[in-house]
Amino acid sequence: MSFGQGGPSWGPGGTQTPDWAALADESAARNRRKRWLLIGGGVLATAAVGAIVATAVISTNKNNSTNSGKHASELPAPSDLPNDTAEPEPSFSSVAPPPPPDPKDYISDARKDKAPITADAFFPGKKLTMGDRVYVKGATQQTKSCAATTKGALGSILTSNGCDQVVRATYSKDGVAVTVGLAVFGTEAQAKRAAQQSSGSVAPLSGAGVPSFCPAGSFCRRTANSYGRYAYFSISGFTSGKNVTTADKNVYATGDDLTNFTFRQIRYRGELQASAAATAPAG
Repeated sequence: MSFGQGGPSWGPGGTQTPDWAALADESAARNRRKRWLLIGGGVLATAAVGAIVATAVISTNKNNSTNSGKHASELPAPSDLPNDTAEPEPSFSSVAPPPPPDPKDYISDARKDKAPITADAFFPGKKLTMGDRVYVKGATQQTKSCAATTKGALGSILTSNGCDQVVRATYSKDGVAVTVGLAVFGTEAQAKRAAQQSSGSVAPLSGAGVPSFCPAGSFCRRTANSYGRYAYFSISGFTSGKNVTTADKNVYATGDDLTNFTFRQIRYRGELQASAAATAPAG
């Protein structure tokens, strides 16, 4: 249909009657064009959305691959991953360490007691301090003639029990003197037996500033003890020759100080040898 300047032309012959068939065909054609436009637009929109989703999936996979640094085939399987996250527990040896050496073992038998035996080893220095009391050392003596260092029956007791040697030392203070005789045996049993059988006494040793004391017939304090393979005997008295009584506490105190010191020296000898054995390299 065409439109002129005089208005629409409604059909051939100028009858002014519309051509309804032509109008219907034209309307149908317009509707068909609209439907195709709508269908085409929907297809394009669906395709665009699919492309966006596909791009996002590809991009996500690419990012995952980049972040991990490994392909899926290179990742450890779940069974390969460690499942024990506990801290390791300390382990302890089931073998107990050997006990430290007993110091007494080293002064109870001559086969272990190898340290030198001298007067200075047991009675060192020139003075002995016990608390607030200071004793001056006098003469010392070391001899293998055990009986010669004794008075009365003690000589034969030492000899019969296998005495090896005797070391004597004298200390004095304020008119009181003490001689300690240290008798050495091969075993602890011998020394203990000699101390238990003790009779008589060690002979007092004078000299080096100490006059004779405890002469024959006088009363002096006597003691006998043993520790390890050593028996030690003491005699304490006045340098004036006066008899000792139980009231003379200073004589008893002096004798006790010297015998305690002798015991400590014997024990210290064992401690030194046990310590050396404990620190000695194996083999």
